[in-house]
Order: sequence, then C-alpha cells, then structure tokens
Amino acid sequence: MSTLARIARRIFKFFLWLTALVLFCLILFRWVPVPVTPLMLLRLTEGKQPGQEFSLYHDWVPLEKMSPHLIRSAVAAEDQRFMEHYGFDFEAMKKAMDYNRQNKTGRTRGASTISQQTAKNVFLWPSRTWIRKGLEAGFTLLIEGVWGKRRIMEVYLNVIEMGPGIYGAEAASRAYFDKSADELSARQAALIVAAFPNPRERSPDQPSRYLKKRARKIAGIARNLPKESYPQP
Repeated sequence: MSTLARIARRIFKFFLWLTALVLFCLILFRWVPVPVTPLMLLRLTEGKQPGQEFSLYHDWVPLEKMSPHLIRSAVAAEDQRFMEHYGFDFEAMKKAMDYNRQNKTGRTRGASTISQQTAKNVFLWPSRTWIRKGLEAGFTLLIEGVWGKRRIMEVYLNVIEMGPGIYGAEAASRAYFDKSADELSARQAALIVAAFPNPRERSPDQPSRYLKKRARKIAGIARNLPKESYPQP
C-alpha cells in the first residue's frame, strides 16, 4: 500500500470515528444533561481581562423546574414559530434578507431559530463560515428528529451563554436575582432573555434603558402567546 493510500485510509478512519462519536453524543444528550459545550471551553481559554477570573457557572435543571415566564420569553424574543417549523423558519429568513438588503446602518438581522442556536451551541464553534453554517443545518435536522421540541428547549435554556462565565437558566437566575429558575417573575425572565444577543455586555440585574425597553416588549409578546406556541414545563 502506498504512503498516500495509508494517509487517505487514516483520514477516512478518523472521520468515521468522529461521526460515530457525534452520533453517540446526539443520542446520549436526548436524555443526559449536556455537561459542557465548545463555547464554554473556548471562553475558558480566552485571554482574561485585568481583574477577571476564569469561571464556568453552569447548573442543569429540567424544564419543569424553570419558570414558564422564561420559556415564553425565549420563544417571544428568539423564535415565535418554534413549535411550527422543523428547524428552519424560512419566512423569518426572507424577512431578514430583505431587511439586511435595504438597511443602510450596517446592522444586520439574523433569523436563526432556537433549534439552530441549540445545534450550534452544543456541537459547534462560534463563527460565521459557510462550513459551520452547513454543519449547523445538518445538526439542526438531527436534533429536531431525535430530540423533539421539548428537549431542544430544555437544552437551549440550560447551555446558552447568559453572562461572563454564566451558562443556563439556573446559573443566570441565581447570579442576577439570587433565586432559582422556577421562581423568576415575568419581568426578570424578560430581562434575562433581553440580554441574550450580547450577554457579556448586558446585565439583567442592572439593566440599561435599552435593555428595559427590550424586556418590556418581550414581556408583552410573551403574555399574549397561545399555549400551543411553546413547550409546557
């Protein structure tokens, strides 16, 4: 066997084992809490700012131990068609494309669903490359088929970054409001979710005028969501 053939064979075996590992984790995480994500590890390796310590605060709780206000707020802010689509909201994508094409301020609007965000957070790295986007689409279809909506929401609210070193609903609730995730009020839940787009720059316990305004809007939408539009805790 030639050297080139041996190298190709080793590469093939590597990707075969990698695929098997990913599929194993995909099935395992259908029932087992996700212990750590690529973003958590990345944050731990980033250069810390003066006076800032490395930290990772992540307490897993099941969906039934989260405030319904938090679940509704997440759907209201991030993906109002969560229960209707199969991982991708093509209507939202079209609106985002039209907005970004016409917008001259330089700000762009995204259209990632909660399913897409969960797939990225659990299995992939944070970047905007086409390769990562392609992998994200594949993982999104897989978790939609294997996990289902309730589990996707449960994982999403347990692993999403909610502040410097803070991951998941329970960690955020205790860090910002000194209470468990199932005790959050509608306003507190909306403030936490309002900080999602930039959680390391925004503090739900010390909200800016913008954050308060965004939280009020989210809370208003959440109040009017029909029960069938979000998973029940």
